[in-house]
Amino acid sequence: MSYVNLDDLTEKEVVKGFKGKFVHSKNITIAHWSIDSGSLLPLHKHIHEQVVNLIKGKLEFTMNGETKIIEPGTNVIIPSNIEHSGKALTDCYIIDVFYPVREDYK
Repeated sequence: MSYVNLDDLTEKEVVKGFKGKFVHSKNITIAHWSIDSGSLLPLHKHIHEQVVNLIKGKLEFTMNGETKIIEPGTNVIIPSNIEHSGKALTDCYIIDVFYPVREDYK
């Protein structure tokens, strides 16, 4: 068992305007994102299952060619290897959960 305080973690800008702090367990990664308004997440896919939890802001999200505007309280479930992208319409705060662990975020 362990405890992680986000204040003790170093923020990393993974994509321009997408700044994250990452918590890793044996099997999952939890990403806490602060996203600047107007920032673009390019179309991509990865082996990880991902659950997006929009906490604050408004995000234009595209998955499998379908675009939706998501707002706080919305969760997006992204299966493995599904193309997705996003654009922050406002400043956003998102908590993502990835399975398995995102080794590239360590």
